[in-house]
Parts: sequence; C-alpha cells; structure tokens
Amino acid sequence: MTSDPGADARPVPDRPVAGEPPEPVGTAGAGRAVRPGTVGFGLAVLAVLFIAGNLRPGATSLGPVLAEVSASLGIHGGVAGVLTALPGLMFGVVGLAAVRMGRRAGLSLTIALSLVFVVVGLLLRPVSGAVWVFVPLTALALAGMAVGNVLVPAWVKRHGRRHTVALMTLYSMFLTVGGSAGSGLAAPMAGLTGTLGDPADGWRYALGFWGLLAVVPLVLWLVIARRTGHDFPGTPPGDQPDRRLSSSPTAVALMVLFGVQSMNAYVQFGWMPQVYRDAGLEATLAGSLTAVIAGMGIIGGLVMPTVIERSRTLAPWMLGFGLLTTAGYVGLLLAPVAGAWLWSVLLGIGGFAFPTAISLIPARSRDPHVTARLSGFVQPFGYILAALGPLAVGFLYAGLGDWTLILVLLAASGVVMAVAGLRVSGRVFVDDELAA
Repeated sequence: MTSDPGADARPVPDRPVAGEPPEPVGTAGAGRAVRPGTVGFGLAVLAVLFIAGNLRPGATSLGPVLAEVSASLGIHGGVAGVLTALPGLMFGVVGLAAVRMGRRAGLSLTIALSLVFVVVGLLLRPVSGAVWVFVPLTALALAGMAVGNVLVPAWVKRHGRRHTVALMTLYSMFLTVGGSAGSGLAAPMAGLTGTLGDPADGWRYALGFWGLLAVVPLVLWLVIARRTGHDFPGTPPGDQPDRRLSSSPTAVALMVLFGVQSMNAYVQFGWMPQVYRDAGLEATLAGSLTAVIAGMGIIGGLVMPTVIERSRTLAPWMLGFGLLTTAGYVGLLLAPVAGAWLWSVLLGIGGFAFPTAISLIPARSRDPHVTARLSGFVQPFGYILAALGPLAVGFLYAGLGDWTLILVLLAASGVVMAVAGLRVSGRVFVDDELAA
C-alpha cells in the first residue's frame, strides 16, 4: 500500500500489481494526486482494525450466555451442541467458496457484502423467538465471518505493499482482542442490561451489541469497495491456477499448522475451564486461567508478524511453540492445581502459533493472487480440522469420564504442530512450488 497521499501534494508514482496492467494517475480533491484503486494508509488501518475486531465476537459471545439462550428459546442438548460446533464448521465450509466469490465481485466488495451478513445475522438473532430462526441467523453471521477470514489476508497482500507487516500485525492482534472481548463481556453485559429490564432478556442485548458494532466496518468497507473497484488480483505470469494447492508441501504444512493450533484453541476455550474445575478449582478461577491463555494470543499477534519479517528461519520459534504446548498439557495431567497458572502461560505462548500461521499466509506467497488461493486453502481446511477437536473431546470425556487420555492426545498435538511448523520455517514460497 502506498502512503496516504494526504501527506503531501506530490503525485504518487504508479506501481502496477503483478499480472495487472498499469493504471493511470488521477486526481482526487484539493489537487492531491492519487492512483485509482489505491487505499490510503489511515483508511486501511481503520478498515483492518475494525473488521479484525468483528470476525470473532459473534461466535465467542454465545458460549457464556448459552444457558440463558437455551432457557429462553427452549434449546436442548443436541441443538446446543450444534451451536458450539457451528463456528468451526461454517468457517471451514463457507471459507472454501470465499476465493471464488472474491474473484467474481472483487476482494473489497466481497468483504463488504460479507459484513452485511454479519450485521443482519447478529442484529436479528437476539430478537428471534424460536430456535429454528436463531440457528440459521447464527449460521448467516458466521458465514460472513468465514468470507472475511479468507479474504482479508489476501486484501492486505494486494493493497498493503510496504505496510503489509504493519497491517497483518493489526489484523492478527485484533482477531484475538475481538474474540476475547466477545467471551469476556457477554455475561457482564447480559447481567447489566438485564437489570434495566427483564433479567431473562439480558442475553439479547449482550448478543445484539456486536451486530451494532459490525456496522462500523461495513461502512468502511463499502467506502473502500467503491474506491478500489474490482480488485481481485490477476493471475501472475507462470502461475498454474489449475494446479492444486495440495501439491505444495509448504501449503499443506501451513494448513496442518493452522488446523492443529486452531483445534487446540477451540478445545482450550471450550473445555479448559472444565479441566480445571474437575481438578478442584473454583469456576471463577478456572475462567481466569482460560482467559490467560486467550490474553497471551494478543501478545503473539503483536510480536509474530515482525518476527517473521526479520527472521531468516522460524525453526527455533516453531520448536518452542510445539514443546511449550506439549509441556502445558503434560503439566495439567501431572499437577493441574499446583502449577495451574504456569500451564496456562505455557499454553498461551504455544498459542503464538496461531498469529504466526495467519501471518505466514502472505509471507509465504509472493503474488496477491497466490495469497488469495493459499488463504482459501489453509483456513477452510484448517477450520474443518479444528472443528473436529472439541467434538472428539466431548465424546471421549463423556465416554471415559476422565481427562488422562485426552490430555495425552493434546500433548501429542504439540509434536505435530512443531513438525508442520518446521516445514514452513524457512523462506520458501508457495508460488515457486506451484510453478516447479
């Protein structure tokens, strides 16, 4: 991305994107010369910040008030299980179609339209009076988030240019901030708003708030879409769009890294409080320990994009993430109470693998077109893998009534994560592997 032309009145030199013809220089307001289709840095920062902050709360805010929602709408165990599994499933299934949608309408317009789904779904589901309305509206909102998950990294690669690292830092960090805010604020907001009216309806305001907040990025992205036009990157010379991403070892390893870490995150947020409570800790403390794991992800989102940019190899980091994840689960197995805070910190640092995987999507691809394809491969298949984790844990826990085997398997996932991470730790590019 070029700098905001508002900094001075000099023409911005034309820098064509690979695979696309040069665009003429035009003027915009007060004599400032800009290149049609570019986005000023300030607007890009706001757009990325707000969409990142709104791609998770609609999913994470439901769990803390699920009991109240179930009581109000008459939701029973089976449907409640479907609701908890919906985020991973929708992120995976709908994400598979995101790149095709972006190719038809352009990256910016498709992202803006996806936010319409988010706003409509999140605003209407709290006022629904029946479960058969609530579930489809939840799925609609999650579908919009799924499209944003896939296309925003490609958009950053397409428009970010020399600001790509800064924008990916904002994106990965505020994904975590938004997710944490959704889960952390849902119950307090429901309690507070419940005191102003019917306490049984507090959850409606707590969930509806995120629909109102999503209006802000919707407006920003509509402005950007009008300015950029059809901005899906053209096919670069030498690319083979008919060659599957599965033929790229780097793409496959990145998908495994993303999927295994996301699976761990879903398991941690969904089941870790129960692990701590079964060990004898109070519910409030168990929730705080889980919040530590989530909070560490904010630090990872802030640090890892710059580490990726400046490091010749990420091998020590990848080994560290895998070993710390394994150590955290082993610690939970051996001393869940005595070392409770330590294990949460270790798992939180191991969770740095998530912002690393997100940031590696543009970092391991040269051309924005390949970035879009890579994002459309890594995230959907990764989220499908991630969605299976909490379901498997639920079945195992229900059948065994014990956490020993589950924690052993989760500890082994740290090894898998390290192996996959080592494969993408060097400066390799998916473009080269597809062209080979």
